Parts: sequence; structure tokens; C-alpha cells
Amino acid sequence: MHIGGIERNTLLDYPGRVAATVFAAGCNLRCLFCQNSSLVDGVVQEIREEDVLGFLESRKGKLSGVCISGGEPTLQPDLPDFIRKLKEMDYKVKLDTNGSYPEMLKTLADEKLIDYIAIDIKTDKALYRRLCSVDIDTDKVEESIRMLIDGRFPEYEFRTTVVAEYYDENVAEHLAEWLAGAKKYYLQNFVDTNTTFVGRGVLHGRTKEELEGYADILRKTISEVSLRGID
Repeated sequence: MHIGGIERNTLLDYPGRVAATVFAAGCNLRCLFCQNSSLVDGVVQEIREEDVLGFLESRKGKLSGVCISGGEPTLQPDLPDFIRKLKEMDYKVKLDTNGSYPEMLKTLADEKLIDYIAIDIKTDKALYRRLCSVDIDTDKVEESIRMLIDGRFPEYEFRTTVVAEYYDENVAEHLAEWLAGAKKYYLQNFVDTNTTFVGRGVLHGRTKEELEGYADILRKTISEVSLRGID
């Protein structure tokens, strides 16, 4: 595994568990709003896998879960082997992914390696390529979406970072169709920082009232829609 960072203790990344988060280096997308832009090109100083595993071994009994985020973890062919090592330590494993590699998700599902999976839904299909800055195949994302809705993983969620320029009522309507039948979807507001690819002042978030309006639209087809990290 190419590992670009580790958060040694988190109560936020893995719902209901005290966990560590391992950040995979490298990503196939270049989302304009990305808050982990230093990981995208894989230029960060990597942490040795054996050092990460050694730390997690020392924290058994104090941590109960490991979240694998990024970057994009499913780019890495040795991801299943890394997760097997975590399972040997009796950790529950959560995966954060953009859903563009359903072939890897099938492997993980077939081996029952993932306990919780979260797919980041960027926007609706028509705006994906512009927001992600690459020619992403949204059919691949849709294939991954169907795997979650069809019950291939024990627990799952979809989530979107809401960027005002790429999310409005029409987008919410389209996503309600795309994610119809899903159990859980979270809206989290974009926070403007200088770590994004476009710098400060270019992209914007939405008001709480606007987010609640989108949630009402999405609840027509999705069982549970919540705002995350919004007071």
C-alpha cells in the first residue's frame, strides 16, 4: 500500500467506533473542491506499511476500527492484502471511495473484507466531468452505487460535499433518481480553504436552509437523509 498519512485516533470517520484513518496516496480524480489535494498526485512523503501495521497492532483493544480513505484506495492493487492484515488483527474496516473502480469493490465484497463503505457522490452525472476535472466514466460509478443498494456490503452510506456551483434543486432531483432505494445519504457543506485546487473564493457552500431543502427532495426516494457537520 502507498500510504500518505494516518490519523491515529478519530471519533468522526467511522460511525460508532473509535478508529484510526489511513490515507492512501494518489487519486484518479482531481475534484476542484478536494481538501486532501496533497494526496491526489501522491507527492506526499509516504509512510511505510509495516510502520502503520505496527502502530495498529499496538492499539488493539483501544481502537476498534480502521477507516481507509485517500486519495483513492481502490487504485491500489494490494488493497485487499492490506485489509486482510487488518482483519487478522480483528479490526472492523471502513472504506471511503469515489466508486470509480467497481471491479475492486467486487473483489472486496466477494471476500467480505469491508464492514462499512462510503461512496462520495460528487454531483449529478451531467456535471461530474467538470467538477472532477477528468473524463470519469459515470457508468462505473453507477455500477458501484448499485452494489451498495443491492446489499453487497453490510453497512454503507452515500455522501456529497455540497458545492453551490455544482449542487442545486435540479441536482438534488437527479440524485434522488440515481440513488433511489438507498438507505443512507449525507449532505456535508463545502468549506472554503486554501488547500483546494482552485484556491479560496472560487467555490462556495450553501446555507443550512438550502441544504435542508435538498434533503427534503432526496427523502422522496432515500430512506435516511441527514446533514453532517452542520450546526
